[in-house]
Amino acid sequence: MTTWEPDVLGDGYEQTTIALGDDPDGEGKVEATLVRYSPHDSPAPERAVIYVHGFTDYFFQQHMAEHFAAKGFAFYALDLRKCGRSLREGQTPHFVTDLAFYDAELNEALALVSSDSGGASVVLAGHSTGGLILPLWLDRLNRQQGGTAGLGIDGVILNSPWFDLQGPAAIRSVGTTAIDLIGRVKGKTPVPGNGLDTYGLSLAKSEHGEWEYNLDWKPLSGFPVTFGWIRAIRHGHAKLHRGLDIGVPSLILRSKVTHFSRKYSSEIDVSDAVLDVRQIARWAGCLGDRTTIVPIEGARHDVFLSTEEPRTRAFAEVDEWLDWLYRSAHIDHESGSNHHEIGTIS
Repeated sequence: MTTWEPDVLGDGYEQTTIALGDDPDGEGKVEATLVRYSPHDSPAPERAVIYVHGFTDYFFQQHMAEHFAAKGFAFYALDLRKCGRSLREGQTPHFVTDLAFYDAELNEALALVSSDSGGASVVLAGHSTGGLILPLWLDRLNRQQGGTAGLGIDGVILNSPWFDLQGPAAIRSVGTTAIDLIGRVKGKTPVPGNGLDTYGLSLAKSEHGEWEYNLDWKPLSGFPVTFGWIRAIRHGHAKLHRGLDIGVPSLILRSKVTHFSRKYSSEIDVSDAVLDVRQIARWAGCLGDRTTIVPIEGARHDVFLSTEEPRTRAFAEVDEWLDWLYRSAHIDHESGSNHHEIGTIS
C-alpha cells in the first residue's frame, strides 16, 4: 500500500517515496519522490497530469498544480533520483550516465498515478531536461505492445524542451566527441565554464523575481554540469535527432527569443536565457505524431515561471490544446504525423 505524507509545499500537497534500489552509477541507494496535489473535497478525476522537472530544478510550482486541478485534473509531480526531495547525502545532484535509467521511476510513477486516481488517463508535462527525458521514455514505451496510448497516456506538454546543445556548432561536433571520451572515464568531473546565475537571479524572489523556492535544491547559479551527465544528454539528443515515435500528440511551448548573458538585465525576464529557441523549433518534428508548437512572446526559459502576462497566455494555450485533445479524442494514428508551428521564429 502506498503511504502518503505531508509535503513541504503545505496544505493539499503530499508525497510518497519510490524506492529504486542500488544506483547504476554507484552512489548507493536511490529514490524518487512523487508529489500529489489533493485539494479538499475534490471529485474523483477522470484525467491526471504527471510533471517532470529539468536540471537544477524540482517541483515547487504550486500555481501550475492548482491550474490543472481547476481544469479537473489530478496533479502529480516527480522529483527524479538525486534531484530536489530525492537527493540523498553523498550523492551528486542530478548525476546520471544514461537517461534511460529514469525509466524506473517514470514507470513506477505512471503505475502509482493510475492506481491512486482510479485509472485516470494521463497527460505528461516536462520542462527543459524533463522535456528530453519524457519523449525518449515515451518512444521506448510506444515500442511495446499497445503503445503509449494503450497505457492510458493521452498526450505530452513540453515546456522549453532541451532538444539540442546550445552554443557554437563546434561544441555540437568536436566538442561532443570530447564530451563522449571524457564522460566515459571521468564522469563526475565538472565541465569548465558553467555556473551562470543570470537565470536564477531573474526567478528568485530574494533577487529580481517573484518565486520562492529551496535554494539548496535549486541554487541560483545551478549545480555543476559533469562530463558524465552531459554525455548522457548528448546521447539523448542523438536519439531524438534520428527520429522518435512517441505515439501521442504533443504541445511544445517556448519563448519567442533567446538572450544569453553573463550579467542580469531586464531582457532575461522576457526571453529564454538557457536554451536556443531556434533549436527547439528545428527538432520538434522528430517526436512523431501530431506536434503543435507555440512561441510565447515575453516568456522565460520556464514558460510557467514567466511574468504574469506571458504566463497567463501560456496557460491559455494549454487549456485550448487540452480542449482540442479531448474534443477530438486525438487517437487517429492512420492520419500520419503533423508538425504545426504557430507564429514565427525570431
